[in-house]
Amino acid sequence: MRITDIQRCEVRPGRLVEWTLSPATVAAATAVPEDTRPPAYIQESHIRTAKCVREDGLFVPTWLGTAFDIPGAVDLDVLQEALRAWTVRHETLRSGFRWAGDELRRFTLDAADVSLHREDAGDFPDTDGLVRHLQGRFDSVADALRWPNLIYTAVVRPDGVSVYMAFDHSNVDAYSLHRIPAEVHELYTAGLAGAAPDSRDPVASYIDFCQIERADADGIDARHAVVDRWREFIRRCDGTLPGFPVDLGLEPGGALPRQRMLCEPLADATEAAAFEAYCRPYGGSQVGLLAATGLIVRELGGAPVYRTVVPFHTRVRSRWSDSVGWYVGGAPIEVPVGRATEFRDTLRTVRDELRASRPLSRMPLARVLSLLGADFRPTSPDLYSIVSYCDARTIPGAEHWAEQRAHGLIRVSYGDQVCVWVNRLHEGLWLASRYPDTDVAAKNLRLYVERLRDRIASVAHGSLTAAVS
Repeated sequence: MRITDIQRCEVRPGRLVEWTLSPATVAAATAVPEDTRPPAYIQESHIRTAKCVREDGLFVPTWLGTAFDIPGAVDLDVLQEALRAWTVRHETLRSGFRWAGDELRRFTLDAADVSLHREDAGDFPDTDGLVRHLQGRFDSVADALRWPNLIYTAVVRPDGVSVYMAFDHSNVDAYSLHRIPAEVHELYTAGLAGAAPDSRDPVASYIDFCQIERADADGIDARHAVVDRWREFIRRCDGTLPGFPVDLGLEPGGALPRQRMLCEPLADATEAAAFEAYCRPYGGSQVGLLAATGLIVRELGGAPVYRTVVPFHTRVRSRWSDSVGWYVGGAPIEVPVGRATEFRDTLRTVRDELRASRPLSRMPLARVLSLLGADFRPTSPDLYSIVSYCDARTIPGAEHWAEQRAHGLIRVSYGDQVCVWVNRLHEGLWLASRYPDTDVAAKNLRLYVERLRDRIASVAHGSLTAAVS
């Protein structure tokens, strides 16, 4: 699934239909008692960040979404029931938070209390107008500081329907989005055949995961080895968390800048396979991308050590593999690149750093920061810059994404960090990035992507030549 924004996901005109949780569902939510299962640290940090930024006078949409097609004349009643059934399967989507003073308290609806309200938004003959409307609706509904904070839409045409779904980030991660097209297709197909769409096996709840993870996190103190590792890492980052180590053209202490989106192919299928084969002895393509990034940012910014926080999923047990939620943690790595001349040397260093640091990703960073006692009052939706890698080819339904025109959607609004996502798809490597909207940042991000593409191609073609000879 290609990651992009709503402007670049091939929206086509048609009649727009919208679904939100019904007024009856919203009313039921006001009466349900507190759910004693707490928010995950990452959820709470996200919501508090949104609140801080909003109080500073800036509205920063941070929703995630997905887009995909269903071919043929659509039965909207069957599609609505498929969407409802999918929603109630994943408990986090029928759960939210209320403020009790300065504390977040969870509430969760029973599945029987969840229904969808359908609204015909009318015909949109112009693509730009439709895109503006979708983004505006997603901004207002899929908002961290309101509930419900999800919305489903469909653009209906004679030859099929395009589905667009948006969620506040507190409920979903990229992996969750990747699974949606196949699940909704399956439920819709079952509904057309007259089968009960909600008869599938139950899915493990992200809310249960939140409770387990939080209990583990609350069991450590400031003397824990994980906290010590982060303390030293932050100290070497001059008391903060790492940004992208190139000039972004930002004024110190300036207002939170707008961002731009960059998304394009990085390598074709043959190059991606050859790059993976070369990097496999050192841990694979993720190691290769981080090693290449470390060398490139040294060329662009001169930093002798590449420090970053690497995102990892926290679905460490198979029971969570089908669950929708925000299963992500971060691991700090430090890669000396000042004297590195051989790509293989950097690969070995990154491999060793990831092996040593990955276990740290299972401890929520928000908990670590609270134990460090540091003043990390969030003023940006991103605490640090990332370079993320996902091999998405084995996700159910991945073989159909191209024909379904499936996309993962990211809202690009404001932020002072650089976030890079690289997905390996059946057709190759796809890169997406959002970064500060300055001329300097645009120039340096373009140089970064071009040199990353060149590095991958050079390694891949060298590996292919060696294999042939």
